[in-house]
Amino acid sequence: MHAAPANGIIDMHCHTAGIGAGNSGCFISPAMRKSWRYRVFLKAFWVTEEQLLQEGDALVMRRISERLAASQRVTAAVILAMDGAVDGNGELDRSSTEIYIPNDFVAAETAKHPNLLFGASVNPLRHDALTRLEQAAADGAVLVKWLPSIQHFDPADEHLVPFYLKLKELRLPLLTHTGTEHSFTMTRNELGDPERLRLPLSLGVKVIAAHCGSCGRNEGESNYHRFLRLIDEFPNCYGDISALTQINRKWHLARLLKKGVSGQLLYGTDMPLPNTVTVTPYAFPIKLSPRRMVELSRIANPWDQDVALKEALGVPEQVFSNANTVLRLPVPTP
Repeated sequence: MHAAPANGIIDMHCHTAGIGAGNSGCFISPAMRKSWRYRVFLKAFWVTEEQLLQEGDALVMRRISERLAASQRVTAAVILAMDGAVDGNGELDRSSTEIYIPNDFVAAETAKHPNLLFGASVNPLRHDALTRLEQAAADGAVLVKWLPSIQHFDPADEHLVPFYLKLKELRLPLLTHTGTEHSFTMTRNELGDPERLRLPLSLGVKVIAAHCGSCGRNEGESNYHRFLRLIDEFPNCYGDISALTQINRKWHLARLLKKGVSGQLLYGTDMPLPNTVTVTPYAFPIKLSPRRMVELSRIANPWDQDVALKEALGVPEQVFSNANTVLRLPVPTP
């Protein structure tokens, strides 16, 4: 575990990847590896499959740390583990899991880099889920990440109450995907309904709705409006603005900022997506002048460009610092 970042912005939503190289324990399903997304993501992480096979999956986090260290604006990034689906015995079900990035791998590798923080992931249906939560906290986790639509559980399930109470006891916020999921080949998108988060919110868990329910619908209503209802009702409900500058979501950020909920929004990138063609300043000709779009496009560091783009689109300064009070950051050493 390392000290909390001193000053600067924390990217609280940054992914990593792995294929099992270097005994990482990671794996990607055969279907996902055949998908066009696989090569795009590897390139966006500044690696090739051949390099991973030669140097191990830890190379991805090393590359992230190196690029992040060159940023003038962002000090640290939360690297997210990703638990898989589980079977009826509460054990990992590889046949139903598209991507698996274990906690111990991410915890060990982030500890080697002062600008990386550990984001744990625990499927609450695991038979030893509470023990895994305690271990994640002991290893310095700053949050717990869920993607229910590919991990195949319902956040509204009353059987998860002990898990939620343990999160609250450990002061671990829950970052969970809301809205339709586009990055995987096998999803149950009804499980990304923001309304399914009422249970943990009512128990006092800090819940961060990734992407603010910015796409898709449930029960005839947009996930975005279902998210807004929660953020109005619960002061412990937050949203992260990662992915909201992607081409397919480009209208969501402006309407969200008009709602005056900046105190409950957190900055994130959804890296590596800002490193792909899905995010470009040229997608905002109504908001930005041609000159400003060119200026932003010339910012080489992806984190610096992401911050500058969101600032240009009107994201208030407060949003870039909210993570410092919401995440379970390590106590600074004297």
